[in-house]
Amino acid sequence: MKINGKEYRTIWFEKNIVKIIDQTKLPHQFVIKDLKTVKDVINAIKTMEVRGAPLIGATAAYGLVLAILENNDQSFLKKSAEDLIKSRPTAINLKWAVDRMINKLSGVNSEKILDIALNEAKKICEEDIKFCENIGLNGLKIIEEIYNKKKDTVNILTHCNAGWLATINWGTATSPIYHAHKKGIPVHVWADETRPRNQGANLTSYELNEEGIKNTIIADNTGGILMQRGEVDMCIVGTDRTLANGDVCNKIGTYLKALAAHDNKIPFYVALPSSTIDWNIKDHKEIPIEERNSEELSTIEGFDSDGNLKKIQIYPKKSKAMNLAFDVTPAKYVTGLITEKGICQASTEGLKKLFK
Repeated sequence: MKINGKEYRTIWFEKNIVKIIDQTKLPHQFVIKDLKTVKDVINAIKTMEVRGAPLIGATAAYGLVLAILENNDQSFLKKSAEDLIKSRPTAINLKWAVDRMINKLSGVNSEKILDIALNEAKKICEEDIKFCENIGLNGLKIIEEIYNKKKDTVNILTHCNAGWLATINWGTATSPIYHAHKKGIPVHVWADETRPRNQGANLTSYELNEEGIKNTIIADNTGGILMQRGEVDMCIVGTDRTLANGDVCNKIGTYLKALAAHDNKIPFYVALPSSTIDWNIKDHKEIPIEERNSEELSTIEGFDSDGNLKKIQIYPKKSKAMNLAFDVTPAKYVTGLITEKGICQASTEGLKKLFK
């Protein structure tokens, strides 16, 4: 996708260095950052310089490539894998990608291991791009159906950033939107601000602007009244972990949007690649929900009146804050899951039909 008219991916490998777009700097600054060691990768994941379940997984895969470049030893590789998995607990793609890499690399001859690791990391990225493109083509059918009935702009509400910045390219929730736009279907996106890190405002709106797609940033609590007014035709969100029964773990606030959509009879779709499905956990209470630093709530960054980028305190200093990063939307509130293999019901039966 594009930034300033130039095509980019979110991550690439160049001269033994992993290159990323530092997403903590967006939308105010566009910075390409070099990751040279596995510790650099772990830090990038923890601090959310890279974020979004598919991108975290791909970054972790390249982290193991860097680990081999640092120390071509199986014990170091194993320790690096363990540290990567611990860096962020909720997104299942992280463990999925690390496990996939380790399965390929365990016991491999040291002379061949780097090439095998690099090829597998690149394959993970290429697969994700294709999966996200297919998610878009499958989701496009839903947008087309709404447009053919409405004969007017399709208003789509999304939460957080499940755009191309959260993947390698295309995105998950945004991919159907991008495909609709390319086909000439008029779309408008309500982009939830998504406190506390404001990924909807800072990232989703940013990337939609770069692609020339109409969008409006709204406070997280605005979606309900827009749905009541008939100003939302559908919701599409991403997911960091979807259970085999169709329950969806996504950015905090997703559950409340699903409830509002259900109450107003508005379709609520979740877009995901199969790498985001957790086939093992049976009860959503077992999902490790990340609790992040409360400073993300109590401070905010932006430009002052003189054009200087500053971080300021917005809460009383003595106040306590809780910063849970994710919530779970029960399958009964999900209209359908949009995957690379098609659209299915958010249920065990629905997922089994697509992924036998």
